[in-house]
Amino acid sequence: MAHAYTPGLLVRERALIRKRRMLPIRGKVLVQKGERVQAQQVVARAELPGNVQLVNIAHHLGIEPSDVPAKLRVGVGERVRRGQVIAENVGLFGLFRSVVPAPCDGEVEAVSAVTGQVILREPNIPLELTAYISGEVTEVLEDEGVEIAAAGTIIQGILGVGGEKYGRIAVAVKAATDELTPERVPADAQGLVLVGGQRATLDAYRLAAERGAVGVVVGSFDDADLSQILGYDLGIAITGGEEIATTLILTEGFGRLAMAERTFSLLRKLEGREASINGATQIRAGVIRPEIIVSSNEPLGEVEEQTITETRVGALVRIIREPHFGVLARIKALPPEPVVIDSGATVRVMVVELPDGREHVLPRANVELIEL
Repeated sequence: MAHAYTPGLLVRERALIRKRRMLPIRGKVLVQKGERVQAQQVVARAELPGNVQLVNIAHHLGIEPSDVPAKLRVGVGERVRRGQVIAENVGLFGLFRSVVPAPCDGEVEAVSAVTGQVILREPNIPLELTAYISGEVTEVLEDEGVEIAAAGTIIQGILGVGGEKYGRIAVAVKAATDELTPERVPADAQGLVLVGGQRATLDAYRLAAERGAVGVVVGSFDDADLSQILGYDLGIAITGGEEIATTLILTEGFGRLAMAERTFSLLRKLEGREASINGATQIRAGVIRPEIIVSSNEPLGEVEEQTITETRVGALVRIIREPHFGVLARIKALPPEPVVIDSGATVRVMVVELPDGREHVLPRANVELIEL
């Protein structure tokens, strides 16, 4: 029988983790292959072109576009400072003088005698790329980026918002079923990745952010509360670019879902360790999951490479559709023949055993594998 493969959520205490860190444009790589790097170390640098400012000289001076080149006091390629006079028109007998100041620092990129405009390019924007995880540089792509490998722990969530952050793991609740409420947020949360249990309230998240937490990791969150944080409904889950100070990672989903006990126990075991977290999520092609990574100093050669997870009897899965959304179950059977389901579609299904011992039949696409 052919095997079916389903994107899985990794929850592994000991794994070989590889991250490719690439610049958006060509730049300079600052590290060498074999070098040990720290998570917040800059490994590559580039400069993004500055914004363009269009200055309508003809309009400001009241002249024809064709006369603009003769009125300029700067040339193409020349650097100017904000407020510097870049064009001047002196009237009859020198009685009237009109000038055009530069609206920004930058460089004169072009002059048009057709439109009467000058193009100013603002200064380049420096871009520094960090390693994100502490580990070893295993590959250098000249002028583009690096690959970094590390032995360590990786925990993936089902949804997140906010970008890459670095902080120390602090478990704020006693059990995976506990809520993260305001009274459980430490008075000094500066630089912490706060771990809750079942869910976090909106007030608790806001207080954590106010007190300096870089991340909040909980089982679930109310979707209406998430809209309050973002200022809009999330819609299609392609996240990671939100401008929020505190990254939020959900390990189970929306609503009131307790964090999986194994996930909570592993995070509690990691308390006090420095972690790299990222809320970026993409649920369509090229699946990206939010993650918590804690690197170790274990030699790379002593950790096995991650292999593709297969859907098999006995595997642990999380159901990602109603009526059992978020529930962890065990695969009990994998019928080889397609089945017609209630919607009328013909799909391959699986039989799973729910936590209470009941069996449930559902399409294979309605689960995610959990690798422990």
